[in-house]
This record gives sequence, structure tokens and C-alpha cells, in this order.
Amino acid sequence: MTNQDVVVSEMGIAAGAALPGPRPALLACRGAAAGAMSHRYLDLAAAAARSASCTWADAMRASSPTRSRAAADVDEFTAWMRKHPSALGKFEQIASSSKGKKIVMFLDYDGTLSPIVADPDAAYMSDAMRSAVRDVAKYFPTAIVSGRCRDKVRNFVGLSELYYAGSHGMDIKGPSSNPESVLCQPASEFLPVIDEVYKLLVEKTKSTPGAKVENNKFCLSVHFRCVDEKRWNALAEQVKAVIKDYPKLKLTQGRKVLEIRPSIMWDKGKALEFLLESLGFANCSDVLPVYIGDDRTDEDAFKVLRKRGQGLGILVSKCPKETNASYSLQDPGEVMDFLLRLVEWKRKSSPPPPPPIMIRPRV
Repeated sequence: MTNQDVVVSEMGIAAGAALPGPRPALLACRGAAAGAMSHRYLDLAAAAARSASCTWADAMRASSPTRSRAAADVDEFTAWMRKHPSALGKFEQIASSSKGKKIVMFLDYDGTLSPIVADPDAAYMSDAMRSAVRDVAKYFPTAIVSGRCRDKVRNFVGLSELYYAGSHGMDIKGPSSNPESVLCQPASEFLPVIDEVYKLLVEKTKSTPGAKVENNKFCLSVHFRCVDEKRWNALAEQVKAVIKDYPKLKLTQGRKVLEIRPSIMWDKGKALEFLLESLGFANCSDVLPVYIGDDRTDEDAFKVLRKRGQGLGILVSKCPKETNASYSLQDPGEVMDFLLRLVEWKRKSSPPPPPPIMIRPRV
């Protein structure tokens, strides 16, 4: 295969790469229309055209900002905060608009519930954060939506009463008390090729100090948190050299990570929609989904909320950046403060609800 067979996402840019024509949509828990797939490829082509002169290193820097608020332009930050005000500062307004509505919580993990750390295997959440999430789940259906392997993020969080959507939503499971709790795995057919590519990437990138390849079951992550910035472009070329032979996989970017995923119409936004529908909230006018995340992959969920005209997207970031979220929080500490305030507000207004609704799997 050649580079022309590689699917490039809006976030992942391969300079000068041509894109294939629309392919039939692959298996998903809810079938995606062929027309939607066509529009997806048009979007990808436009993104590639816009970035023809952009190197992978440039794109990786853009997706992994290192500036703190103190280093950012004050006027830029102030203008950005006017567009995306603090969810803590606007909490009373948020609480007022939430009255009489069924809140459903969606939480990213890395950078949201836990800090971004050098070693991805050491991204532990604090006991205080775990307690806050446990309290949130007493009042609202709560899901963790992560790019991590579902089992790994489940072990990090350690709460059995939550819904977990791992591999960017491609592996969804309900509370462990539900005997039929595996709800959705739209990319099961890709497991053999994911394992194959994982082994190739480990071998290919071992010459790059600090690079770490993580197998997230239905997708792969190549972390460059500990890679010298001068080597970023070379690392991206190593990854592309492997992926070019696998046209059914796509390469995207996140916060200090390159992601390899099946090229199906499924992402964190689709996972959000699937869970809302499965919980019986798809067409409810009184439901209020709240999604908190820090990464580019969370933008798919923010876009869904904007399209619905219903729900709150909250971006976790200290740096101004383009987002479809309505509000912002600066770091996991502020996320915990927001969750605790939400629990306290709900506790004062009503008693805890009955246990979570048990939903049947959909294939």
C-alpha cells in the first residue's frame, strides 16, 4: 500500500497525503449512513488541503500546547475566557438552568480526573477525586469516556457503579452489577490487526528514546510525552511508515499522543449518543448531558452537544484553544471542585435517586 491509503483525521495531518474515495461504512452499534461517511471524507480532504505545508511536528505542537496561562497573551486569554467562561464562576447559572432536568455525566480520564504525567501507566487519580466521582454517581448516571483500554481505565477509577467507554468509545460496558453489561463493541473485527500493528509499532519506535506504545484493545496510542521535541517529526514518520500498509486504520493526534484507530464512524461523540439512547434519554427534552474533557478527541462529544442544542461541554485547559465546549476549567483540581459543588447542589435540592437503569447490550 502507499500513503494514499492512509486515512488522515481532521487532527492528524500527513503533508500532501491524498485521500481515498468514500468506502462503505463499517460495523457500528448503530449503523452510520453512507452519506455521513461521504461528508466525513470531504471534511478530511479539506483538512489535508489546508495543512499541505504543515509538518507532523507542527501539528503535534498544536495538539500538545505547553504554554501556561502566565505565558499566554493576556488579551488573548481574556477574550477566550469570555467565550468559554469558568464553569465554577458560572456555577449558579449552570445550576439554575439544570433545575428540573435529568443530568447525565460524561467524564474523560487523563487530564480531567487525573493529571497528565510522564508515565501513562502512572496516571493515578487521587482518593479525593475518586470520592467526588463516587458521590456524583449517586445522583446522576455517570460514564467515563476515555481513549484508554476500558479495563485499564476501570482499574484506575476503581468504581463499579459507573459506565465505562474505553478505546474512544469503541468498548462500552455498564455497571458491573448488570449481568449483560457489555453494551457496545463496534470495532471487534479489528482486534487481530490492532494486535499486529501494535507489535510492529513497538519494534519500529524502539529507536526513539521516550516513545511508548500502548495497546488500548480497539486502538493504539504512541505517547511522546517523554520524547525530545526535535525527534517528534521522526517519530511521526516511523508511525506513518507502519500505518501506510493498513488502509482500514486512521492516524489522529491528541495531547502528547498519536492515536491509531479503526476508520469507522465511531468516536466519543457517538459513544455519548449511544449511552443517552440506551438510557432512554435520546429524545428527552428534559435531559442535560454534561461532558468534561481536555483533549482533541473530546471535541467530538462537544460537537454532539452543540448540534443537539442541549447539554454542557466543559473543556479542561489552561491555554486558549479552539473548542466546541461552552465552558472551561483549568485543571483536574477545578474539575473536582465543580463535581463537589454539583453534588452539594443536588443534595440540597433532592434525595439520591434510585440505582442506575440497567440497559441491555446492543450489537
